[in-house]
Amino acid sequence: METDKSITTARMTAELRRDLSPIYGDGEARAMIRLIFHSLKGWSQTDMVINADTPLSDYIIDKINDIKSRLLKNEPIQYILGEAYFYGINLKVSPDTLIPRPETEQLVDMIVKENTESDLRILDIGTGSGAIAIALSRNLRFAKVSAIDISEGALKVAEENATHLHADISFINCDVFEYSPKPDSFDIIVSNPPYIDDSEKKGMESNVLDYEPHSALFVPDNNPLIFYSKIVELGCKSLSNGGKLYFEINPRHAEELRQLLLDDGYQDVEIISDIYGKQRFIKCLRSDNKN
Repeated sequence: METDKSITTARMTAELRRDLSPIYGDGEARAMIRLIFHSLKGWSQTDMVINADTPLSDYIIDKINDIKSRLLKNEPIQYILGEAYFYGINLKVSPDTLIPRPETEQLVDMIVKENTESDLRILDIGTGSGAIAIALSRNLRFAKVSAIDISEGALKVAEENATHLHADISFINCDVFEYSPKPDSFDIIVSNPPYIDDSEKKGMESNVLDYEPHSALFVPDNNPLIFYSKIVELGCKSLSNGGKLYFEINPRHAEELRQLLLDDGYQDVEIISDIYGKQRFIKCLRSDNKN
């Protein structure tokens, strides 16, 4: 079958914008088109302009049309392409893992900027694709990073990402409620655990509800801090004196979590807003000098 010489990069780009913009908006559609061409052709935005009049092969046309049909069903482009960009790296993602988000990049950036010492011992709880653990391993000096997750599928993806990105991480397949590290095992514990209330589902987009793993997203309305409570307890036992705890959080429960940390003897508890102005992070210190 011969290539249809009339379907050039420019024509395909225009068709994608026409079909995707009504659903995603023009800006998001343009971003998706750049990702598609980068994934399939290795092209930058400049390459797309240079090759605007280049006819596309039947293979590429079929691949693009398949991607478009899936996008029209609200499937996340990161799952379609099998990768997501996070803190300067490309990560493999799958339906076993959450798609890393800009807010979590901010959490990583905070940790990197605030912890300039060498040889820090770090634990990432609920690692998913390994995004946080890998980013910290690559950006902190000689850090010893461990990461746990209950999902074998997620850990397989995380291990592949770590291998590909040359990040030395100790992965552990276990339930955080059964995890019991030794005292003084870590200098930093970080977690982006499930924190969306079940009652919030009705207001969420279908691309999240229909495709991302619910076990990594939702908590019961009657116990929204279930994971935080366990991690706070774990931190009391396994963080070094002066060790730090970093959480990504649901703004709904920021004050409740702050009080939980204070009640358990943590110090310098600080709620921090994300790039959208929402209370999204909490950080604090563990001290043996508790009141």
